[in-house]
Amino acid sequence: MLDIKLIREGEAEVRAALARRGAATHLDALLQADQQRRRLVTDVESLKRQRNTASEEIGKLKKAGQDTAAKQVAVKAIGAQIAALDDQIQQVDQELNSLLLMIPNAPHTSVPDGKSAADNQVVRMHGAPQPLAFKPKTHLELGESLGILDFGRAARMTGAGFPLYVGLGARLERALVQFMLDLHVKEHGYTEVSTPFVCNSAAMTGTGQLPKMAEDMYYIPTDDLYLIPTAEVPITNIYREEIIERPLPIYLTAYSPCFRREAGSAGRETRGLIRVHQFDKVEMVKFVEPETSYRELESLVANAEDVLQRLGLTYRVLALCAGDISFAAAKCYDIELWAPGQQAWLEVSSCSNFESFQARRALIRYRTKAKKVDYVHTLNGSGVALARLVVAILENGQTADGAINLPEAIVPYMDGIRRLEPGQSPKL
Repeated sequence: MLDIKLIREGEAEVRAALARRGAATHLDALLQADQQRRRLVTDVESLKRQRNTASEEIGKLKKAGQDTAAKQVAVKAIGAQIAALDDQIQQVDQELNSLLLMIPNAPHTSVPDGKSAADNQVVRMHGAPQPLAFKPKTHLELGESLGILDFGRAARMTGAGFPLYVGLGARLERALVQFMLDLHVKEHGYTEVSTPFVCNSAAMTGTGQLPKMAEDMYYIPTDDLYLIPTAEVPITNIYREEIIERPLPIYLTAYSPCFRREAGSAGRETRGLIRVHQFDKVEMVKFVEPETSYRELESLVANAEDVLQRLGLTYRVLALCAGDISFAAAKCYDIELWAPGQQAWLEVSSCSNFESFQARRALIRYRTKAKKVDYVHTLNGSGVALARLVVAILENGQTADGAINLPEAIVPYMDGIRRLEPGQSPKL
């Protein structure tokens, strides 16, 4: 969340920043509640001073052997007023916290202006879309003809949007996960963790999924647990309500399945792997000192790009505009892969700097070199998401005879298999 002191003292700047992303809705109510709280606190402090003065007078009267009944009645009345005001302060505190949780992060000054994804800016491209010598098939056609994807059986057991990988399809998914984890750990300096795949409300609130995106989450009300939408949630919450005593930066990576209802995307791209409710992902999370966080963001993006470069895929990096960055992000880059069967760019990674936004919500702090306790800056990036990565590998690697040439980087993880061919994968 944003710092209430920053909002109070820099109202004009915060208002202008939030207006860039079209999200200043709750600011007036927040400032009104803050003013009310400060008035109440002033009144309580004044009453406490009155009570202290009256108590001292009672003590003097008692020493002089004089009657204190009237003074004691007055002190009791003041105490009742203080208790009533304390109750009001508690109510206003709850309102303030609720409003703060609904206000998004302020975009960094380097974030381009814009209202929607149409205003995002291409920062760089790696390669260029190359036309195939034949009409390309979609990953759906390729996957089903190769027998490595079975959406029909998945729909019968669960519903639409839940893929079933079969044979070499499942092997490909596992190979990609292992390849990415090895790369991030052995060459990029991350420590691998294996986290729970469910988190409670406090954890989801800490990273900013709640309350804003509650409708997109799968919720288990009997246990107050959510299926995680990304490993960002449990990884970031590893240090929730802690003061980190070890040196920064800290780089963590993990594989996890991800679950998203996509409640706001009903009816869009529902066939195949483009928009699914469950997908695998390798995530990268950083805990860094504030003065380094924007350099760390650039290296985070480079780590995600390295995955795609080693797989030989065409991609582009976009700087998201103020109107399209996520709720918690101060700055965000998206990486999109080219998919010839779709004739479209598909987002496969989102890399964000949240500055202290998540750390304030989750109370994640560290000790500065001056031994002062302060909030860390958190970053996260997909390194990368699997479903659309599989789409790109299938559609870019396809041949005229319906086979798939696999990227050389994952051949060792496929026991030397370089090519997926019709009839090769075992059938169910």
